Amino acid sequence: MTARRYRVAAIPGDGIGPEVVGAARAVVDAAGVAFDFAVEWQELIVGGAAIDHYGRAIRDEDLAACRAADAVLLGAVGGPRWDDPGAAVRPEQALFAMRGGLGLYANLRPVTVDPALVDASPLRPERLAGVDLLILRELTGGLYFGKPSEERVTPAGREAIDTLVYTEDEIRRLVRLGFEMARGRRHHVTSVDKANVLATSRLWRKVVEETRADFPDVTVEHRLVDAAAMLLIQRPAAFDVIVTENLFGDILSDEASVLAGSLGMLPSASLGDRLTTVGRFGLYEPIHGSAPDIAGQGKANPIGTIRSAAMLLRWSLGEADAAQAVERAVASALAAGHGTVDLGRSDDTDAMTAAIIDRLPGRGAAVAGRAAGAAS
Repeated sequence: MTARRYRVAAIPGDGIGPEVVGAARAVVDAAGVAFDFAVEWQELIVGGAAIDHYGRAIRDEDLAACRAADAVLLGAVGGPRWDDPGAAVRPEQALFAMRGGLGLYANLRPVTVDPALVDASPLRPERLAGVDLLILRELTGGLYFGKPSEERVTPAGREAIDTLVYTEDEIRRLVRLGFEMARGRRHHVTSVDKANVLATSRLWRKVVEETRADFPDVTVEHRLVDAAAMLLIQRPAAFDVIVTENLFGDILSDEASVLAGSLGMLPSASLGDRLTTVGRFGLYEPIHGSAPDIAGQGKANPIGTIRSAAMLLRWSLGEADAAQAVERAVASALAAGHGTVDLGRSDDTDAMTAAIIDRLPGRGAAVAGRAAGAAS
C-alpha cells in the first residue's frame, strides 16, 4: 500500500501545454512507484481553453480547487486566437488571478547548463562554465498590477498609462526569500534595479540594504538592470542569486534561457508563504509559452515541465529524493543523446519522456508501463 498521497491540480492550458503536462505527470507517477508515493491529479480547464468553454480565463471554483491542492502544475496559457488587444477577457488574466488569489509573490527560475547541451547555446563554451544561478522575480506588484492601467483619449490624441507601484512589504518579503535561498547556495545576492531613474527602484535598494543586516554571511551587490542584462551574457557564472522586480525579472529570466540552449529546458516555481504539511505551496510551470505553431506535432520539449515537476516534488511535496532522481534522469537522458528538435536532436515528446522514465532508479519499461496504467 502506498504510504504517502498528495493532491495536485494539473492545468494543461493551451497549445503544447497538454503535451508537456502529460509528460510531466507520467514522470511523477513513475517516480511515485519508485519512491512509494502517489499523486491524485485534478485536471482543470484554465486560460484560452477556459475562455472557449466558460467565457472567462479562470472560474472561482477552479481557483478554489488550486487553493485546496498541495501544489499546482501548469503547462502554458494563451495563443494567437485570443490575442486581440481590445478583448475584455484574455488568457493571461488567469495567471494574474492565480498569483494574487493563491498568494504567490515569488517566482524562482533556476538556470543551469547541461554539459551535453553546451553546443546548443549561442554562447561560447568558456562563457558557460560554472553557470548555476537562481532568479527570484517579484510576481504581484509593479507595472503588471498598478492602477490606473489604461488607454484613453485626450484632446491631443490617444495616450496610455501604466502605473509602477511597490510597497516596502512587497519588496522585503521577496528580498528576504532571496537571502534565505542564497544561504543554501553560494551566499551571494545580486539585486537588480534601475535606481538611477525610478523611485520604486530606489526604495527597492533601500530595503535590500536594510535586509542584509539580518544576513551577515551573505554578500550583496547592486546592479542596474541594463548592466545586469549585459553581464548575464558576458559572465553568467558571476551570478548566484538574483532578486529583482516583476518587469525586470520577466525579461532577465527569458534572456537567461539562451544559456541553457532552449526555452524548453528551464523550469520555474511560484511560491508564497503558505505551508503544506510537508513543504511550501506553489505553482510550477516551464518558462516557455504555449507554442501553438508546434502543438500536436510531437515537437514539444517536455524537459522544462518535467524539471518544474521535480521542483514541485521537492518544495511542495517534500519528496526530495524523488526530485533528485528525476533531475538525474533528465541529465542522463541528455548525456545519452536524447533530445527534441529544439535541441538539434530527433526525439519526439513521447520518446524524450520515455527516455527519462527509463532512467529513474530501478525503473525501466516495466515501471513506465505501470505508471501509464495507473494514470489511465
